[in-house]
Amino acid sequence: MICVSIGRSRHKHMLAEHKHLAEQGAKLVELRLDYISSRVNLGRLLTDRPTPVIVTYRREEDGGKYAGSEEQRMKAIREAIVLGADYVDIEEDIADKIPRYGKTKRIVSYHNFRHTPDDLEELHARMAAMDADVVKIATMAQRPRDNVRMLELVKNATVPTVGMCMGDIGTPSRILGARFGAPFTYATFHHERTLAPGQLSFQQMSEVYNYEKIGPETAVYGVVADPVAHSLSPHIHNAAFRAHEVNAVYVPFRVPPDSLGEFMEDAPRLGLRGLSVTIPHKEAIAAHLTKVDPAAKGIAAVNTVVIRDDQVVGYNTDYKGAMDALEHGLRGPNEEAIAGAASPLTGKRVMVLGAGGVSRAVLYGLQKRGAQVTISSRTKARAETLAKEFGARAIEWAARHNPDVDVLVNGTPIGMHPNVDESPYGKAHLRPSMVVFDTVYNPESTLLVKEARDHGCRVVTGVEMFIRQASLQYLLFTGDDPPFDVMRETLKRIIGPVKY
Repeated sequence: MICVSIGRSRHKHMLAEHKHLAEQGAKLVELRLDYISSRVNLGRLLTDRPTPVIVTYRREEDGGKYAGSEEQRMKAIREAIVLGADYVDIEEDIADKIPRYGKTKRIVSYHNFRHTPDDLEELHARMAAMDADVVKIATMAQRPRDNVRMLELVKNATVPTVGMCMGDIGTPSRILGARFGAPFTYATFHHERTLAPGQLSFQQMSEVYNYEKIGPETAVYGVVADPVAHSLSPHIHNAAFRAHEVNAVYVPFRVPPDSLGEFMEDAPRLGLRGLSVTIPHKEAIAAHLTKVDPAAKGIAAVNTVVIRDDQVVGYNTDYKGAMDALEHGLRGPNEEAIAGAASPLTGKRVMVLGAGGVSRAVLYGLQKRGAQVTISSRTKARAETLAKEFGARAIEWAARHNPDVDVLVNGTPIGMHPNVDESPYGKAHLRPSMVVFDTVYNPESTLLVKEARDHGCRVVTGVEMFIRQASLQYLLFTGDDPPFDVMRETLKRIIGPVKY
């Protein structure tokens, strides 16, 4: 169950949001009295309430806004109990001063905005002994292992426990609580009005992560990166799981480089079955795998990990996704690939812009297909290194417009949101005979893509590559054919004008 926290300064706004949430399917709401700027009228908030509620009056020292006297605060909490609130949240230091009365259940809570203490078990035992119906522990995650410790505490608790790690490193603990037996988790009314660090919105928890369907048998997948908050992969993969009714959830894991080894050690404890891997871990993660696919070895980068029993295998779907998208673009929309036929890239003159991870994957695929490749990067030394590795020719960035090419591939981030008015290639050098492939997918219609279309070029967008590589990941994760159209439509929707 998701408990949605409401923090508004006026009673009427709190009541309106409560009503709206009930209409949206919320089953439990937290009323944050400390956000109300006038005298609190509990009778108005609790009478004819549309869902059960938790009444919380949080002090500043515990992450709230209340700065008045402790006597007045405790008086309000006692009044909520007398009026029959479904739950009251009381901090551990005042739990013995607020006696049980009527049917109101007691949530005994602890908040630590600095770190996750080493003595979680002892802390929990002390709180559980305070006549708690529910123990709530919220701490700041400093490393990914804090999530594992917190979730295992929830799983092993004899008293119902809501355990969460705050901050973006702690986000997985909010999503996976149900898998480990938490009675509920917390979300905010809107993603732009978080009441705690790392908190997700009710819409995100419901529509992206399908939280109400998560249980002990739910398989866990995710993306591992640093940073990770910008990743669109959770939207794509969770939409695919939902479409095929797969009991799985795909979670964003922010893992700093110095925690990667520890995170991979902890993967079985989280129930992890597979990972998408992105910056900065694509090369380093190979040291933590039992096997690496030949293509991933050739590219020297892993973007997909599959975990089965004691085998942890690395793959690279970037290159195959890029080649599939590019070959599809070269053939045309109504032209089918013929089994055993040569790639339409064979012998083509290709210019690759950029010498980063995407370009490595593209160069590997082009080399395998016999293309004649020239690479140009703003850092000439990196271009020369890749050219030597993949049998290509490197030229200066200033000379990138000189070669006569059949295919142009942008492997740089130039043109990516928010720098949408930039292009890596001058429009005067585009010709109708060229195929232009921009690996940037947000936005899909980059300036380069728009100018290429204006010049009559055949265009392949980054959306096609992204969805094809994600589809290949889905196949590796589940063994089933991916819902390709659902994944593409989901990506197009979230990079469009309407965003979560």
